[in-house]
Amino acid sequence: MSHGPRSGLAAVSSALLAMSRHLETRDVLKTIVASARELLDAQYAALGVPDDHGGFAQFVVDGVSDAQWKAIGPLPRQHGILAAMLHEARPERLADVRKDPRFEGWPHAHPDLVDFLGLPIRDGDEIIGALFLANKNCPKPEGSCGFTQEDEELLALLAQHAAIALTNARLYERSRELTIAEERSRLAHELHDAVSQKLFSLRLTAQAAAALVDRDPARAKGELHQVAALAAEAAEELRAAVVELRPAALDEDGLIATLRTQIQVLDRAHTARVTFTGAGYRALPAAQEEAVLRVAQEALHNALRHAHAERVDVSVERRGTGAVLRVSDDGDGFDPASVGRAGRHLGLVSMRDRASGVGGTLTVEAAPGKGTTIEMEVPGG
Repeated sequence: MSHGPRSGLAAVSSALLAMSRHLETRDVLKTIVASARELLDAQYAALGVPDDHGGFAQFVVDGVSDAQWKAIGPLPRQHGILAAMLHEARPERLADVRKDPRFEGWPHAHPDLVDFLGLPIRDGDEIIGALFLANKNCPKPEGSCGFTQEDEELLALLAQHAAIALTNARLYERSRELTIAEERSRLAHELHDAVSQKLFSLRLTAQAAAALVDRDPARAKGELHQVAALAAEAAEELRAAVVELRPAALDEDGLIATLRTQIQVLDRAHTARVTFTGAGYRALPAAQEEAVLRVAQEALHNALRHAHAERVDVSVERRGTGAVLRVSDDGDGFDPASVGRAGRHLGLVSMRDRASGVGGTLTVEAAPGKGTTIEMEVPGG
């Protein structure tokens, strides 16, 4: 793959733009590796992010099928050429990696690598990864062409921007963790305020009932009905807050199991009937799954807390390589053409932001007295 100055610049520009579009670290790693392999026309590319125990916290490859990768086995350790790039922080360009004295072999099922180009990814003085390519494609029938000095300079440029993209992704994930922590703190305060207020009212009403029980039994009976209603409201506030405070187990259980569990809890906690179906769903990238979960939670909150729905039906189904979430309720509904501040109050703005943030779309069907349907479609990875 030979680039003239204009096509080469366009290819680099495309690679850098692709990197900047992603915020999740895993997606950034995959984009860097795919961009590097395409840009330098190699058969294989990989990027490893080291851990503190002689291995790799993450290791992403391009040019190897899922079946091949599974057959290769566990993630590699920091040894041989990989260790040299990480510990000595210098580029490695080899005509035949197998003849290098540091070469220690590779597992059965590993592709045969010959010519090799690798270099560290640096963030200041810190080495945050190792990026390498192998087996440059060659039109000559006799074998490999080998990587050039120009290839090394191009990969170095890509690695500099990869460092920025990786650092930004890490900062984003850290800020998201802080946001989640802040949200949990906010919910805890709301829980305390709401339940404390309900319990205070409950106590006063119970005292009033006790004072009236002898001289005005009818009024005392009314106050006791109010006690029962306040107790039910306090219990509902508590259950709803506990569901929101409980961290979603997306990583461990996946989207479908997580949604099903949360909806079962809501079905038990509310008088409304809440159902869930998942049809032909295939796992999506982490960012998409989190967005679907958050939009589902927001739509359920609206239906159960604001729309006074008696039934809420939630479904997730496959559509192409992506998925569609649908949350329908038979509640109060509203006029979508004149939501105004209500749109923000009902979370429509944040739901649309979440959908667009992962390349998806959100549609709302609603009418006063006729319920609401929220539909979110997200693309696959």
